[in-house]
Amino acid sequence: MAHSQATKDDLRKRYIFEGLSLAMAAVMSEVSYPTAQRWKNAAAENGDDWDKVKTAHSMAGGDLEDISRQILTDFIIQFKATMDAIKTADDIAPNQRVEMLTSLADAYNKTVASSRKLLPETSKLAIALQVLELLAGYLQEHKPELLPDFMALLEPFGQTLDGALK
Repeated sequence: MAHSQATKDDLRKRYIFEGLSLAMAAVMSEVSYPTAQRWKNAAAENGDDWDKVKTAHSMAGGDLEDISRQILTDFIIQFKATMDAIKTADDIAPNQRVEMLTSLADAYNKTVASSRKLLPETSKLAIALQVLELLAGYLQEHKPELLPDFMALLEPFGQTLDGALK
């Protein structure tokens, strides 16, 4: 299926200026990931390296706090995409999900810790995530039968938590 130049431009804008991953930009622009990757590669061959432009745009956005916020935002987008993948995968056992979530929480905590001095408001979220990680570990060890219910509650509670800590 042939796509218009406007669709290609929309994909590029979402990837570079909105900071979306290529996969998310493809979904939002209603093109397949392989098509998005092909367009990105073709653009690079013609001197339009989307990754360099994206990095330059992020860095030109302002001071160190803005750059740190952009890096943290990019990580959170990937974090959310991974969380969604874990939640929707039917072939993952509850204890494996908890292990994956624990690993993801560890990566989140490390990322947040590195930006804490530049972005003090993130420390509240780091503490909240640590509490959830500890609770998940406790459930895995002492009440594994509750893990499916815990997983089901994470997303709606996350929205409540996000609103309360802003």
